[in-house]
Amino acid sequence: MPSLYSTVHYYLVDHPTITHFHWTQNQTPFSSLLFLTVTLLAYLSLTSLLHFSRLPPLPSSLLRPISAAHNLLLLLLSLTMALACSLSSLSQSPTPKWILCFPIQTPPSGPTFFWAYVFYLSKLLEFIDTLLIILSGSAVKRLSFLHVYHHAVVVVMCYVWLYTSQSLLPVALVTNSAVHTLMYAYYFLCAVGRRPPWKRAVTDCQIVQFVFSFAVSGLMLYYHFTGEGCSGIWGWCFNAVFNASLLALFADFHAKNYARRKKNKDGDSKLD
Repeated sequence: MPSLYSTVHYYLVDHPTITHFHWTQNQTPFSSLLFLTVTLLAYLSLTSLLHFSRLPPLPSSLLRPISAAHNLLLLLLSLTMALACSLSSLSQSPTPKWILCFPIQTPPSGPTFFWAYVFYLSKLLEFIDTLLIILSGSAVKRLSFLHVYHHAVVVVMCYVWLYTSQSLLPVALVTNSAVHTLMYAYYFLCAVGRRPPWKRAVTDCQIVQFVFSFAVSGLMLYYHFTGEGCSGIWGWCFNAVFNASLLALFADFHAKNYARRKKNKDGDSKLD
């Protein structure tokens, strides 16, 4: 009788659909630049239209179960992707260096790239986050530039991962999925009426994720310039600029939301 590990490994790594996966632009579903462009324009246009049309909020009795189901789905999907890409990278990598630096002309094939493709599709599903905010009637307070910018550009980043066979992809996918597991667990609990006390930890983990990505990027660049090169270096350049902008925006969000609260709390304590 197969063990739990071997069963999980088969369905997340060794299944023929996963091992024989190959991403081909314009042939793999949703892989064309036209699809990417139309999807992003539709997302931005509909977000603006729905936001400024001032739709009446959905009743809480209807919105809460929809939000709970959506967040639970993304929680389970994020957890699966974090585990699956970890197992796939360990199975597919010929050496530990491969996880940080794909050889030049590495094809976007096999288990790691299959889960990168699933990750890309999951970012399209996350557009529903924005719709739920608008339908809750809290868009003025919660629909920030950071939210829309992050949801739109991260789809491009994931497309670039596949298009360029970008090095560091396994690290980025695992860390991002792990953070999103924590984030969607928080939102799921909120949706079912149990607001946990670790909202700040979610933002802290997002900031640590970006700092960590720059740290391991230094090692990847060392491999790139001292060896035969790493695949997808221009894709990494796009990713680095995007991550730098997100780090700045998340740090600003952290300062405005938590430093100010601490200052106000300290001020209230002094008044007491």
